[in-house]
Amino acid sequence: MKSYKAYCLDLDGTMYRGREPIQEAVDFVSRCQAQGAETYFVTNNAAYTRAAQQQKLADFGVQTDIEYIMNSPMALARYCKQQYPGARVMMIGEEGLEEALAAEQITVTTTNPDVVMMGLDRQITYSKLSEACLAIRNGAHFLGTNPDQRFPTERGLVPGNGSFLQLMEAATETKPIIVGKPEPYMLQFIQQQGNYAKEDMVMIGDNYDTDILVGIRYGIDTAYVATGVTPVEELLQMEIQPTYVLSTLADWRK
Repeated sequence: MKSYKAYCLDLDGTMYRGREPIQEAVDFVSRCQAQGAETYFVTNNAAYTRAAQQQKLADFGVQTDIEYIMNSPMALARYCKQQYPGARVMMIGEEGLEEALAAEQITVTTTNPDVVMMGLDRQITYSKLSEACLAIRNGAHFLGTNPDQRFPTERGLVPGNGSFLQLMEAATETKPIIVGKPEPYMLQFIQQQGNYAKEDMVMIGDNYDTDILVGIRYGIDTAYVATGVTPVEELLQMEIQPTYVLSTLADWRK
């Protein structure tokens, strides 16, 4: 298997499941870092801040600088500032999205927004969904962090942000603009940050519809691991296959 300068790894289902680390992935990152390769963590998870994700990795024995964590809230806030400068945003989400909006100095409001922005909110209520629905129907732009319909925890698969986006799309008859994987924004940021050639990058993940597709669409190599969302039987039926298919990252051989 080829060596790369930038290993881009998903988090949920690739590095860990909920509060349980995937030890093969932890060991893989340690090997890459010992050999001088850069390891990036590319996550659609919009609930947590980058600092919280950094600490969670550290708790599992993975050391990384915060600049090597790329998440969908950061990508969405940058997109919003570029496309809708000065917009007032109604937000459904958690600390990760709050942090990203504050970093880009975007105004958050609960009334008459220009943009409705939706990330995973584990305290979601009917009232929040209703207010967002009415705002979109009144003309607000509809943006979403990521399309993951489910994500893995230590207890199994649970609803992801994509499930709620589908609900809102049905209620508003409006399709959201999504910037998380499989859209290319986070990989673009990584390539720019490290000045890499695409052939020096690989995207590693457990979810074909997000992790593998983003790499395929961006034109870099991909590695699927059977530790999370997409079963290997389902993967093998896909028309376009990843560069590598692995049971776990213990199977990676350089």
